[in-house]
Amino acid sequence: MPRLISAPTRFPDETMTISEFFGRISTGSTQISIARLTSAAGWSEPAQCPEFDEFTLVLKGALYLTSEDGNVTIVRENQAVLVPAGERVQYSSPETGGADYVAVCLPAFAPELSHREPA
Repeated sequence: MPRLISAPTRFPDETMTISEFFGRISTGSTQISIARLTSAAGWSEPAQCPEFDEFTLVLKGALYLTSEDGNVTIVRENQAVLVPAGERVQYSSPETGGADYVAVCLPAFAPELSHREPA
């Protein structure tokens, strides 16, 4: 039987809103997480080297991904990017308007699996 997710579980802070539709907190799934994220202009998070593959689709704005070698990949509206597990990357949205995007993580996102570096 289909399972309707009538509303996501939201995790707002000052510069980012995470709306998890499927995942460890919203549905108890450890297999996959699907979340919509909205980041403000100037947002960035510490670099991470996650144990999950992360598939990201940008709906609006631009998301910057800085690799360990310093290379910056800019993902714009209607573009997507895959960051494989074990790849060190830092996400940011430095442009005016920030970014609105969907992230899919396999297995599901968990803070302890992201291995974020200290800020």
